Amino acid sequence: MAPLNAASEAAIARLRSYVPPPTAYSSVPLSRRAAVLILLYADAKGDLRVVITIRAKTLSSYAGEAALPGGRADTLQETPFQTARREASEEIGLPEDEGGPSILPPFRVEHLCELPANLAKTELVVRPCVALLHGYDPVTGLEADPEVSLIPKLDAREVAAVFTAPFRDFLSITEDVEWYLHQFFVPSQTVTHRSTTSNVKVEGDTRYRVFGMTARMLVDAARVAYAQEPEFEHNSHFGDEAMIAKLRRLGRLSAVRKASDGLTRETMEKASKLS
Repeated sequence: MAPLNAASEAAIARLRSYVPPPTAYSSVPLSRRAAVLILLYADAKGDLRVVITIRAKTLSSYAGEAALPGGRADTLQETPFQTARREASEEIGLPEDEGGPSILPPFRVEHLCELPANLAKTELVVRPCVALLHGYDPVTGLEADPEVSLIPKLDAREVAAVFTAPFRDFLSITEDVEWYLHQFFVPSQTVTHRSTTSNVKVEGDTRYRVFGMTARMLVDAARVAYAQEPEFEHNSHFGDEAMIAKLRRLGRLSAVRKASDGLTRETMEKASKLS
């Protein structure tokens, strides 16, 4: 992993200094809390790439879709970043700094910032946590390639594959736009598969479709990092904090989750009319 180039250094500095607005995350019940990890690292040119997974086809929700490592909170005391790190450890084997195997030097994970919460169609409030995977020691000059040295160990029950994509590409124009959520057909330089059962690694070139809430969170993170707007139409606001508050006023997002939970356009329109 090479040192960050100038553009990437500036992007990381903006993410470090980003201060999100007040969030509804801490006010919703535990059953509604979730967090994801937007994990960045520098490629051989010093450009930023982001780690994305493909969910297992056997899952009850979002089966086979591109997603960020993450999941639901375990306790009310667990911070969003702790949730995201724990889930990344369980899903792709990213070692935890605390409570699990340590990351060997020169690797370390730096928590950069958290973005406003997003609302999943399953009525989960999802907090994106942005982090940088360091793999360069400026003292020794030692470089390490995370795609080689940190081979993912996937939980086959949850993750079918993991791949990386150029972070800045999530500001580029695409042919397909779905409602207010964008689609990207991402070329991936490296695709790594390693399940806990087969322990087999496969590499190759392919293209993955990244869309929906995952795409929107990546767009928002890139907007902050590069201080520029996308080349396509998008929501001017970040996340769904205002909508989450309005849905709570409608009695949604209660502590008891039901099988029938699922946001509809009608519900969203009703909430949007609240002052």
